[in-house]
Amino acid sequence: MAELVNNEDGRQPSNSGAEPLRLSEMLDRGWKIYEEVDSTNEPLGSNEIQVRVSRGIQMLEEASRMVAQLELFSRNEELEEISTADLKFLLLPALIGGLKMKQSGHGRRLETVRAARGYFVDFLQRCKDYNVIDFQLPGSTAESTSDEASPNGQLQSRSSPCPSGLVAMAAQRQAKIERYRQKKELESRLSDVRRAVESGQADDDITRDFYLLNVRRWITVSLEEVESIDQEMVILRNMDAVREHPPKVPNQAVRQPIKPFILTKDAVQAQVFGVGYPSLPTMTVDDWYEQHRKHGVLPDQGIPRKVAGEEDTEAQEREETEKEEKAEKDDEEALLKARNWDDWKDTHRRGYGNRQNMG
Repeated sequence: MAELVNNEDGRQPSNSGAEPLRLSEMLDRGWKIYEEVDSTNEPLGSNEIQVRVSRGIQMLEEASRMVAQLELFSRNEELEEISTADLKFLLLPALIGGLKMKQSGHGRRLETVRAARGYFVDFLQRCKDYNVIDFQLPGSTAESTSDEASPNGQLQSRSSPCPSGLVAMAAQRQAKIERYRQKKELESRLSDVRRAVESGQADDDITRDFYLLNVRRWITVSLEEVESIDQEMVILRNMDAVREHPPKVPNQAVRQPIKPFILTKDAVQAQVFGVGYPSLPTMTVDDWYEQHRKHGVLPDQGIPRKVAGEEDTEAQEREETEKEEKAEKDDEEALLKARNWDDWKDTHRRGYGNRQNMG
């Protein structure tokens, strides 16, 4: 972790007579800005966060230029030859790449992630030269996105992977699992060493171990970021290709609009309304029903309907059947009712009690 400083956002004093920041201070402040932005709960797209990200990138890029001028690192030396005070400057490209990934800008995302990938690859290449840990460098952008261009300019992934591709995918999955395990282990060790460094009681060996652990942790982070950037670049290029060459939409047949009509009860009303509204075609209910029946859009279409005469015949048959069943079962109530009715008809002539006819 970077050293604690009073000015948290890394701004230089406003008075013109202030001394410029030293190289170590620029790294510490840029590192601190990254950690604060990475752990903040505020949206990354807010103006305040983006201002701090830009300020951190400017300080770290200035520190990177100063490191290049001082030639602190060389491919001809070993890791043990780097002094403890200079060891932390190995992190400069990784920190710049991390802050680059925090930038948000409409229409410039592809340019931003491409620049961040360059910083991450530069950091990994430097760590590979010093043999910090054993890892495989990511390929170039063209190699890492093994996609083919379609006729409309979009990138298409190759389908049906071959057996060698499946083996490579399995190896990548295993490498991801191993990197995740190493990352968790390094973070656990860093938390222990960090307390000693922050307390100011760490000697040269503990401080060196602290910076080496940070470098190894950032190697795993950079490998993950490069893989994520390669996938994002494919999506961004496809989006640009769609904007430049929009897909052609097939022409759809134009449907004729339905003309309005007045629904009448019969042909007489159709004639009446037709005279008053000659511009609106009219039809009767029967015409409307016949038209919908031909098209099969009636709600009861296909359901067989019974004739009224058939329904009356079936009702009579059911009533006679019930009477026969009751007679067969010798229903006492039905028999008593029938006998009483016969006796009443014997003693009363037809129409008895009908006073309306005054019979």
